[in-house]
Amino acid sequence: MINGVDTEALRQTVDAVRDKPELARVTFGIQSEWSGGAHQQATTTAPLQNGEVMASRTAKFVFESDEPTALLGTDKAANPGEYILQALAGCYAVTYASLAATQGIELSSLAFELQIDFDLQGFLGLDESVRPGAQEIRVDVRAQSPNATTKQLQELTELVQQRSPIRDTLANPVKVTTSLVTDDAR
Repeated sequence: MINGVDTEALRQTVDAVRDKPELARVTFGIQSEWSGGAHQQATTTAPLQNGEVMASRTAKFVFESDEPTALLGTDKAANPGEYILQALAGCYAVTYASLAATQGIELSSLAFELQIDFDLQGFLGLDESVRPGAQEIRVDVRAQSPNATTKQLQELTELVQQRSPIRDTLANPVKVTTSLVTDDAR
């Protein structure tokens, strides 16, 4: 066990996926309900692995999002941009811990400071040259290890950027399909 990662279980997972690549296909989902204004609540659905429900995941988790009052919300929950940062931080944490463990690097501390910039002119339709999405995401990583040099931690940071699924999702185009589902056809 290194960094809270069961290295034997990680090795077994790598071997299983190497033998059966279809096990690498996982799908996560949520069901979301708008509750007025900028507020919504979502609940996780059963994750899938190769099209089959993951029996090991029995818990459901609830998320809420809102906006600060200055952005027409009621400030009841984190906003969607903050959830993007949380997703990236969470993915970086598991990727750092796992990759470090496979390299025998013990992490004594790991912390992230993240920021995301938006220009609301795109969202508000005020300037068509401004995209409504994020302009930039910045991440500062503070990693310490009793058995790794600064150079090794820098190499680990570069590898994390290459392997993090959420960073890759944010840094590269992803097909997003949105469909209106109605109860009645008009």
